[in-house]
This record gives sequence, structure tokens and C-alpha cells, in this order.
Amino acid sequence: MDWRERLKEWDKAYIWHPFTQMKDWLDSDPLIIERGEGIYLIDIYGKRYIDGVSSLWCNVHGHRHPLIDRAIKEQMERIAHSTFLGLSNPAAIQLARKLLQMAPEGLGKVFYSDNGATAVEVALKMAFQYWQNRGQRERTKFIALKGAYHGDTIGAMSVGGIPIYTETFRPLLFPVLKVEAPYCYRCPLKKRYPGCDLACTEDLERTLKEHAEQCAALIIEPIVQGAAGMIVQPQGFLRRVWELCKKHGVLMIADEVATGFGRTGRMFACEHEGVTPDLMCVAKGITGGYLPLAATLVTDEIYEAFLGEYHEFKAFFHGHTYTANPLACSAALANLEVFEKERTLERLGPKIQYLKGELERFWEIEAVGDIRQKGFMVGIELVQDRDTRRPFPPEEKVGQRVVLEARKRGVIIRPLGDVIVLMPPLAIEQWELGLLIEAVYESIKAVCGG
Repeated sequence: MDWRERLKEWDKAYIWHPFTQMKDWLDSDPLIIERGEGIYLIDIYGKRYIDGVSSLWCNVHGHRHPLIDRAIKEQMERIAHSTFLGLSNPAAIQLARKLLQMAPEGLGKVFYSDNGATAVEVALKMAFQYWQNRGQRERTKFIALKGAYHGDTIGAMSVGGIPIYTETFRPLLFPVLKVEAPYCYRCPLKKRYPGCDLACTEDLERTLKEHAEQCAALIIEPIVQGAAGMIVQPQGFLRRVWELCKKHGVLMIADEVATGFGRTGRMFACEHEGVTPDLMCVAKGITGGYLPLAATLVTDEIYEAFLGEYHEFKAFFHGHTYTANPLACSAALANLEVFEKERTLERLGPKIQYLKGELERFWEIEAVGDIRQKGFMVGIELVQDRDTRRPFPPEEKVGQRVVLEARKRGVIIRPLGDVIVLMPPLAIEQWELGLLIEAVYESIKAVCGG
């Protein structure tokens, strides 16, 4: 048997893939990626594919970037890992300093973890314990937005708002105050922006008036709700949420796991509206898509509430075996260096405008109900009926069929239901962006017709 066929056989025999109906997988011809080069993924047959979703929203400067490769190799020659519990390492120290220099003004300390969900768990626990340490033990509740996604661990699911990910586990989750989130294409209030005057914040305002004194924090994906379908919040929404939290004395956690590191056109999405959260979660793009690493950035005020004598047990009792792994921190430092050396954000602006212009032609396809874009985060919502906005039946697997068509055209994408997501590496050149857009356009046409 050919070694490539054997790999496929072993995959089906031994592996359980995430977010995958394995019954369908077992009937499929698995795509196995062996190498990467720039914005391309290369399979075991040598076929090249544009990485249209940045390897699940994390790759920034392309695969095998020489500067990041070199940084990891140089760190490997020193040490791969040592504990961060009671010890430190140079890469983690330098990275923390650099992150705080780039983050919204007012954040003062960095706590490392392993991935986006753990960064959120850290933020939730910190916000909770902050009030406990201050003697306000009644502040135990959290506020989250409907349609939110913050990860798949128990705390992160508790503040999540997408039933397909959470409902099975409902008995395990703690209760959370859920408030309306903007979804202008399918506004639950039947209003239109900007004439609505951000009416979707009124639910939050009522909730804060009633429950603020029992609340530890609100958590929000700033500017874009990613897993909900790339839902872009209307201008002013984030700032009003922040102002309401400040007014009522409730901490605000910004989950920048998906939006951070340039995805929206700014280094962090909070910058679009001049917001400094009390806690900010980052992951995905922090290492340029190389290695698992996450961080929770907090204000000095929160950090100082954990200071005390040993016997007071005010310390934050949380950590991970691979916290602040030196290899990952070295990759992250190199990632940030590439941002500066290659003027990544400065060069991104024209590509964002080009992408915006090219997306207009998708309206020619009758099944395109909505096109949402913020920077390099794009969601194209496909519907069965544009006039009534009626979605396709799940049984038709429209999004999945578009993905398979795109593969035939040398593009890898992954949908959110019937929302086709585009989120290429920031390093993609304009002509390559054109290839990606053309392939996705033709793939949607092939599935849905013109």
C-alpha cells in the first residue's frame, strides 16, 4: 500500500477530529497537509492550496517565515521548556513588555496560558477573585452577549451563546446573564442601523441597572463576533458597552482571541473605538500561527488586588504545565518583530480596500444574503431566499459543499454553517487575494447557482 494511502487509513483508524462529524469523515477522502510555504498549504501529493482561513484564524505572516523559524531554532538550542511556577525565562519577560507596549493604554500585567479558552478561563477567574479579594463577595455573576463564542471549556461555554456548542452541556454550566447582541442583518429588534440609535444596548443597560452590584464582569468579543458568523458590530456599540460598564462599576473583559494581531486592520479591535478593557484575552495570532500560547492582560488595579501576605491566600491559584513556554514566547516575539519590520499593518490597508471592492461582485449571486467585513475578517451568509432571508435547511450542507468546491480550485476555507468565512494570512499579496476571491466566488456559484 502507498504510504499516503496508509496515512489515510491510519487517520480513520486512530483519530477523532475536532468539530467534525466523524461518520462523514470516514466516508471522505481525507486531506492531509504535509508542508506549508508562505500563504500555501501543501498536501501529501504535493498539491498547493491557499490557506483561506489562516489555519483556523491564527497564521499571520505565512508559513515558514524565516525570521520566526530562526527564532524557534535559536531558542531550541538553549532550552525547550522550564516551568514558569516560581521561575521565569527571558523570552516570556521580553514578550510581556512588548505586548503591553502594543496593547491599549492602561493594561499593565500579563498572565500567560495555552490557548484562547484558557485565556478566557483565566480572565473569568481573575474577575471573580478580584471582587472576592476586595471583600465584595456578592459579585459573582457574569454578563455575556447572545451569539458569543469564547471557547469550549466549562467557564468559556458558560459565557458562550451558541446553543449548538453549549446546550448538551447545560447542566454543567454556571448561570450567566445573557443580553442582546447586534446582528444587523437579522436584527432581533426589527430595527435598522443607524436609525436604531444602538437600541441593542438597551438590554445591557437594563441588566446593569438591575444586577450591577452582583456582577463581576461583562465579557465581549470586540467589533466582531467570530463564530456567530463574522457578525460585525455597528460603529459605537463597543464603546457604549464599555461606557455602561464603567458607569455601573462592572469589569469588562475583551476577548481578542480572534480579533487580535491585525485581523480587523488594527493591532487590537478595541483600538477602533478607543476602549481599554480591564482584562484582555489574546491567543491565536500571538505566535504568528506557529505554537500554542495565550495571554490575559490586566490593569494594575486588578493585579494589585491579589497582593497580600502569604497566609492571606490572595494569590491567583491558576497555572499550566507549559505556561510561558520559551519556544512559544520566542515565536511570539519574532511575530511582533515581523509586524514592525515588514510594516504589516501599514501594508494591510490597501489590501483591505481591495478585498472590500472585490466582495461587491458576490451580490450577483442570488444566494448571497449578507456580506460582512471588518479588515481581513469576512463572512458571506448564504440563504435559500434573499427576500425573506430564509436559511438553507441544514440537511443540504451548503457551506460544506462550497468548501469542497473550493478545494477543487486550490483553496482551503472552513464555513460557520452556511456563512462562508474568509480570513487569509495578513501577508497575502493582492494578486493572491484575487485568486482566493475568484475561487470562492466560483465555488459558491457552483453550489448555489448564479
